[in-house]
Amino acid sequence: MSQLFSAYQLNNLQLKNRVVMAPMCQYSVTAKDGKPNEWHYVHYLSRAIGGTGLIIMEMTDVHPDGRISDYDLGLWSDEHIPAYARIIDGVHSHGAKIGIQIAHAGRKAEDAEVPVAPSAIAFPGSRYKTPRALSTDEVKQMVQLFGDAARRAVQAGVDMIELHGAHGYLIHQFQSALTNKREDEYGQDLSRFGVEVIQAVKKEMPAGMPLVFRISAVEYADGGYDIDYAIKLCQAYRDAGVDAFHVSSGGEGAAGVKKPGNYPGYQVPYARSIREAVGVPVIAVGMLEDPALAESVVSNEDADMVGIARGLLRDPYWATHAAIALKSEETHIPKQYERGY
Repeated sequence: MSQLFSAYQLNNLQLKNRVVMAPMCQYSVTAKDGKPNEWHYVHYLSRAIGGTGLIIMEMTDVHPDGRISDYDLGLWSDEHIPAYARIIDGVHSHGAKIGIQIAHAGRKAEDAEVPVAPSAIAFPGSRYKTPRALSTDEVKQMVQLFGDAARRAVQAGVDMIELHGAHGYLIHQFQSALTNKREDEYGQDLSRFGVEVIQAVKKEMPAGMPLVFRISAVEYADGGYDIDYAIKLCQAYRDAGVDAFHVSSGGEGAAGVKKPGNYPGYQVPYARSIREAVGVPVIAVGMLEDPALAESVVSNEDADMVGIARGLLRDPYWATHAAIALKSEETHIPKQYERGY
């Protein structure tokens, strides 16, 4: 029996398989208002029809200036709720579960007139502006923005929420000594902002709804943190209320002596290390679209779920095709498509 296509329960969330669609920005907002549109509706429902167990909608920002670009999604207004609810209801009608990734780009907000960050340190590259350091009061207000976005996500009907604490975005910027040079309480304890965001979001979530945290397990820039530091962060975040970790790496700046891998499964050891040290479920991600490799990640207990990103951009029916390749009894082929197989 395929382990990848076995059922899995995370808190009160029951998944039909271990396949997770990792969040991937579509840069397809048409009116720059942050609302998902017909593209997003078709995009996500296609992956639900294709057999994916859990879909995590792309990075969705808590403030207009928290977006990577003006063409990204947002959840800073109650006016956004109906458009998300339509997608969520549609995905549910095809047997998949769906969540949303809540975030703020911080210093990586390319279209913000003046980006904000823990400290006034620009991200490397000519297209990035030098950010303004948030005041202590503004940091506390930012925490509330995350909580407000979580409330709206729950109202829209999500099955889970993911916080983006990876890839050099705002939560990551606070937890990294490379980008956080503050002297207040948010600089004295680099996990504090992340902890407070987790607590604020958790207050808005029903009991039993999973909160997942995406983390960069290592930084590649010279002087960046390593897996041991990431494990300490994960322990603090677990204690604050995180139920599972989505384990990636990098994104904080240009690589130095330490280089990211460029081969299938290169981030899986990080996922296993966090799973073993922190004692919570993990999602592994990173070039795992070969069905046999994805199966081995779960079967070897390196991770509890497998995140598929670009593989699901290329093939909306990746989960169905992987189930067939693995000779799984659970293929979830839609009745309308059965004769195609």
